[in-house]
Amino acid sequence: MGFLIVAQIWQLITFSLPQKLLADMSAQIVKVESERDELKLKLQTAEKISNIDSSDLIAELKTQACRTALIGEGVTVTLHDSEKVASAAENPNTYIIHDDDLLRVANELRAAGAEAISINGQRLTAISEIRCAGPTLSVNNVRSSAPFEICAIGDKKTLNNAITMRGGVADTLNVWGIKVEVKASEEIYIPPYKVQNPYVYAKVTDEITE
Repeated sequence: MGFLIVAQIWQLITFSLPQKLLADMSAQIVKVESERDELKLKLQTAEKISNIDSSDLIAELKTQACRTALIGEGVTVTLHDSEKVASAAENPNTYIIHDDDLLRVANELRAAGAEAISINGQRLTAISEIRCAGPTLSVNNVRSSAPFEICAIGDKKTLNNAITMRGGVADTLNVWGIKVEVKASEEIYIPPYKVQNPYVYAKVTDEITE
């Protein structure tokens, strides 16, 4: 009886040992295949990057960062302060251009597909500010006064319609006597963003996904 028990235990050990090794080997194969696929993907990415001309890549990055001058068809929108004289009961500031007026024009142009915008020679970027600064307006911390020339590159017909459409921003400004001139052109020049090193506290990091 004891011999039979020992024989059964030995048979169980010799049978289970290869099964465990097989499971371990299978797990190792899966891991190696996963690492192989990951390395293959990295290699393909590296090959794509190596095929890109570094000068072209730098130029593209500078363009996306608004660091290059651009030229193309578009419109020039010029805003003039109202010539109306405020009465004693009226606020004279009602008849001059404010920061929100420039913002509304810029937003309409962006919504209409403008690819680049400048205000009195200052390139608008994702971090540009448009705000009142005493009797002047500040864009990129550079002050200027009326008239304000807003240049935009994009489909000139679409951009023109976005500003001049009935009930649009031009009609609204005209109510207060602010003159809005829109001129379409085949060649609009947009200067580069010239402020150096705008990021002091922000640092590059890996993307966080949910």
